[in-house]
Amino acid sequence: MILTTTETVEGRRIVTYLGVVSSDVVLGTNALRDFFASVRDWVGGRVGSYEKVFADAKKTALDELLSRAKELGADAVVGVDLDYQTLGGDSKMLLMVAANGTAVKLG
Repeated sequence: MILTTTETVEGRRIVTYLGVVSSDVVLGTNALRDFFASVRDWVGGRVGSYEKVFADAKKTALDELLSRAKELGADAVVGVDLDYQTLGGDSKMLLMVAANGTAVKLG
């Protein structure tokens, strides 16, 4: 299965558009991670624990997108777009990753 952010797959022809596929993933953080992230806000530097949460959410969203495309019999998903959003208030942060694209059959 091919995933691409472009509208075409180089060297291949799209023969059928099967429809839009999407996936939304919401992951929570924990209080300890939030505490260390707030310390990093003061002293600067990368926050590895949050980077891992982002990477996990992105992978899960793309895996679910692929699964939904396979259910439609797709060979590829074109025009893949990832959107990130944080949810929650001061006491808790949730991360939402939305993945969208168009499932297609290739010739």
